[in-house]
Amino acid sequence: MTPPLTSGLVLALDASAGDGTLALLREGTCVAEATVAMRGTREETLLPALLALLEGAGATLTDLRALIAGAGPGSFTALRVIGATAKGIAEGTGCPLYAVPSLALLVAADERTCRAGRWLATLDALRGERYAALVVTGADGAVREADALGLVPASEVVSRAVTLGATPIGPDEALAVMPHARGAARALAMVRATGPVDLATWEPGYGRLAEAQVKWEAAHGRALTAPAPVAPLA
Repeated sequence: MTPPLTSGLVLALDASAGDGTLALLREGTCVAEATVAMRGTREETLLPALLALLEGAGATLTDLRALIAGAGPGSFTALRVIGATAKGIAEGTGCPLYAVPSLALLVAADERTCRAGRWLATLDALRGERYAALVVTGADGAVREADALGLVPASEVVSRAVTLGATPIGPDEALAVMPHARGAARALAMVRATGPVDLATWEPGYGRLAEAQVKWEAAHGRALTAPAPVAPLA
């Protein structure tokens, strides 16, 4: 059977930098894309834009063969919306859902990286820090590797890039690039190699805990995902 990522219609979604980005891939090539503001809006904008993108391509949700969702790190709320939307569509259509590091999408979204290279991809993580990953592209521009480096002080990005033999790239770097779902077209081999996610358990990796979770855990003295202690029987 032909892998669904390289045949038919594939929908890619990401929102690691706050705005929602969408791309339709047909036979592995991006044929349509959109960017949707998700902050400061009073109504749902992502799903209408998604349906309009499909309509413009003469397709519907039932024509999809697979979905690819940006797995973070990045904007907590926006990534949750993207993750929930992708999982809902996958559940409803029966399509497999794949995940791709959002920092790989950042590198692959720009034509200037369509060559062999090593890239230190970053996104603002606030508090003077960057989410970072070392992304390696082949001579054909395809993403070969994406190794998460966690949080890096913004002041150390350039020196870390020199150590890694990489070029800094990101919204706040000299090579200014925003992540976009269209980058999935250049990461298909890597995505396919990891296989589809488990819809029941998968969610994006946000890079750090949300402030609300940090405060809750500090107040309760345990991880939010840990079971509550059971009082002993008298």
